[in-house]
Amino acid sequence: MKILSHRGYWKSVEEKNTPAAFERSFSLGFGTETDLRDLAGQLVVSHDPPTSTALIAHDLFAIHRRHDPGLTLALNIKADGMQRLLQAELEGLEGMDAFVFDMSVPDTLHWLATGIPVFTRHSDVEPAPALYDKASGVWLDGFGSDWWDAGVIARHLDAGKRVCIVSPELHRRDHRPVWERLASADLPDGDRLMICTDLPEQAKELLSHDH
Repeated sequence: MKILSHRGYWKSVEEKNTPAAFERSFSLGFGTETDLRDLAGQLVVSHDPPTSTALIAHDLFAIHRRHDPGLTLALNIKADGMQRLLQAELEGLEGMDAFVFDMSVPDTLHWLATGIPVFTRHSDVEPAPALYDKASGVWLDGFGSDWWDAGVIARHLDAGKRVCIVSPELHRRDHRPVWERLASADLPDGDRLMICTDLPEQAKELLSHDH
C-alpha cells in the first residue's frame, strides 16, 4: 500500500501545504495530497481561497521533481477551469504519477478530456461514484462513518481502478480501527492501493510492506 501525506507531512498545523511539509514528505519517500486553486492567472497551493502568500504550484512541482517524480501526487482541485494551467505545469514531466480529484461533475468532464488521470469519489454520501466508467481511480472517503470494507476496495480494484483510502483522522475520527482492519485484510499490495493520512510514518509501519 502506498502512503500519501495529507497536505504534506506536517508537524504543526502551520506547516500544512508549505514547502517544509512537502520537503519532509518527499525526502521520506511519501507521495502527498495537496490542494490547487488559481490566483491572478497562476496555479497555487491553497485549501482555502488563496492570498498572495500562497505557495506557487510550480515550486511544489520543482520540490517533487528534485526528490522523486515517481512519488504520487493527489491533486485536490478546488476551483473550476484550471485544466490549461495544470497541463502547462505537467508538460514534459516524464515519469510523474499524478491524478486529480474532487472537482464538480461538469468540470470533471473537462479534466477527462485532458488525459490527466481522474479519480471519482465514493463515500457515504456518494454511493454511486460519478463518471465511474471513465475514471482512473476512486477516492474512497467516509465523511460521517467508516462505512466501507475490504470488499468495496476489492470491487474497485477488480474493475481496474486505483483506490486511495481517506484515513479517518482527516475527519477527526480515530484511525486505529480502520488501520487494523486494513492490516488484517487480504488486499493486494502495490501501487494500485493507497491511503492518505496525517500520520504517514505510523501508517508505513503498520500498513506498508516496504519497511
